Amino acid sequence: MSQREWIEKDFYKDLGVSPDATQDEIKKAYRKLARDLHPDANHGDAKAEERFKAVSEANAVLSDPAKRKEYDETRRMFASGGFPGGGGFRAGTGGFSGGTGATFDIGDLFGGGGGGDGGLGDLFGGLFNRAGGGTAPTAGRSRPRRGSDVETETTLDFRDAVQGVTIPLRMTSPAPCTTCHGSGAQPGTSPRVCPNCNGSGVVSRNQGAFGFSEPCDDCRGSGSIIDNPCTDCRGTGVQNRTRTITVRVPAGIKDGSRIRLAGQGEAGLRGAPSGDLFVTVHVRPDRVFGREGDDLTLVLPVSYGELVLGGTVSVPTLDGRVGLKIPPGTADGRVLRVRGRGVPKRGGGAGDLLVTVKVAIPQNLDEKATEALHNYLRAEEAGGFDPREGWAGA
Repeated sequence: MSQREWIEKDFYKDLGVSPDATQDEIKKAYRKLARDLHPDANHGDAKAEERFKAVSEANAVLSDPAKRKEYDETRRMFASGGFPGGGGFRAGTGGFSGGTGATFDIGDLFGGGGGGDGGLGDLFGGLFNRAGGGTAPTAGRSRPRRGSDVETETTLDFRDAVQGVTIPLRMTSPAPCTTCHGSGAQPGTSPRVCPNCNGSGVVSRNQGAFGFSEPCDDCRGSGSIIDNPCTDCRGTGVQNRTRTITVRVPAGIKDGSRIRLAGQGEAGLRGAPSGDLFVTVHVRPDRVFGREGDDLTLVLPVSYGELVLGGTVSVPTLDGRVGLKIPPGTADGRVLRVRGRGVPKRGGGAGDLLVTVKVAIPQNLDEKATEALHNYLRAEEAGGFDPREGWAGA
């Protein structure tokens, strides 16, 4: 595929989002499409597999802000002929005549003349995996195409997320061929350097005043030719296979966090480096505990007498129960702190357990308890206690 063909691909259309979509919108669109088109859900569906590859390629560019910026800028430039000054190339001079009469050196434009960074050579180098400053096909051997990153999700119980856990993650994705070990060649043979491009993977051609570099047709941009392709992977070095990956979830991970596993993504072609695997962690709510940063929270039911008289009650923690002292005269809704019984911190130590005391009102009192409560209220009134004293202007 030539550079122009690559640039003319509409990655936004592939993901079904607008060009001004936010990163979150791109992520949501990719996740939905990846789930719908995943090979596991579409066994033997070649069209779904091609769409899955196109969606993965689009996400690899648009999910990376730097790559997305380069992609957008390059497409705008080619779509509008947007070179400096609005003029055209001066045929045969190697220069560019702008609308103001100034002449721009084409070498400077493509990063070959000034020695500084940021030229279009650097831009194309990032997009097409080529060295930014080289102009000849043999300036440097093309880098093998790295595999795409892969995203998946997992859901954990609240306590596993807080305390940390190691989980097996079973997934189906492109992985290095086990027969040729990713080389693409039959065992006992090796790929040879492409004689057409001298292993660079690209060849140059001229079209009027423009010079274009595009992938070599003989080796399809890989820089090497396989005379005896592996029969299991058909020379790609990659096979779809199901594997189990062990994922260590660190203690204290939050809902929505992502874990990166380097080199566990989609395998690169012909032995190229694999992409990364990103695991988004979702956390189920717990019926007892809540979380505020590194602190755990819970609501403790208590009786009116325990708040008035005080006492010690047993409360749960992540690793057993502890005694909590309630001071006499504690107000309903007060938060008491148990230090060091919260979420483990990355640098060591742990947050606190925040206990909110909430008085529990009995719904059915027997005759003896009812009479005792009436006696208490009379004694309270005789003692001069008024719970609404000073309230609402009283």
